[in-house]
Amino acid sequence: MKEKNGEHPFGDAGQLILLGLFLIVWIVDSFFLRISTLFAAYIPLYIRLIILGIGLAKGIYLARSAHIVVSREHRLKGVKTDGAFRFLRHPLYAAGLQFYFGMTFVTCSLLSLGLFVVIWIFYDYIAGYEEKLMAQKFGDEYRTYMSRTGKWIPRLWARS
Repeated sequence: MKEKNGEHPFGDAGQLILLGLFLIVWIVDSFFLRISTLFAAYIPLYIRLIILGIGLAKGIYLARSAHIVVSREHRLKGVKTDGAFRFLRHPLYAAGLQFYFGMTFVTCSLLSLGLFVVIWIFYDYIAGYEEKLMAQKFGDEYRTYMSRTGKWIPRLWARS
């Protein structure tokens, strides 16, 4: 498969497959079999719901902000550095990871946590692939952006 728009050729398909697999594992483990949800008894539900709410709110902000920048500047040249891209190089992927983490934490499913780690590794792989393409396309402009902006965790102290 040929890559499109600087994305990994299997990025979209991989994300959909992992989403489906995650939802199946999460639902079956969390609500039916309860094989690995033993820690849920030790963390009050209201704490888990607060963490879920924070994770989903952050994810929605990242996804919305990044989508606005990408759709508005889709045809413009250069490195995108506004909206959520000011803080993270991959805000759309980070939004997805926030969703997965929140869903995992709210039910304390260890099986879902294991799958979350697999999903993070996959996202890190496709993000690294896309960063190589961006560095080839935009050169020093993108490498400077990389040095100032975190891949998954914001580098607020490196802003100048």
